[in-house]
Amino acid sequence: MFYRLRKFFHKHILRRKYLREGHCLGCGACCTHIYVKHMKGVVKTEDEFRKLRLLHPFYTYLEIVGEDETGLFFECTNLDKETKQCKIHAHRPGICRRYPQEEIFLLGGTLKEDCGYRFVPIDSFDEVFSKLKKKLK
Repeated sequence: MFYRLRKFFHKHILRRKYLREGHCLGCGACCTHIYVKHMKGVVKTEDEFRKLRLLHPFYTYLEIVGEDETGLFFECTNLDKETKQCKIHAHRPGICRRYPQEEIFLLGGTLKEDCGYRFVPIDSFDEVFSKLKKKLK
């Protein structure tokens, strides 16, 4: 029953396509290759990033570590490189508390293979196929 309520809430209220399952294993990988998305898409220039830093305190924790075809990528300065743990875990920003989010897939990203989280489609292939068959009849 709880699963059906959760599925309904995520699909119809939050308008999601995936359910996040699993838990954090504390590897720190999610804090080392971060893309920043804003209204115009993924941040591609240092100038865009400087402007974002003025809008939200979370961005002050990030430093640019590289660039690829998607855009700039960042690393969080609150990640302890030796222990791979967050230095401000108890007071971490909401964006970190909600990680990972479905938008990762919408941007074409993936989770690391050994990540403790996974995304499961809300509607299974069989459910989608059954609905399509009914519509075609």
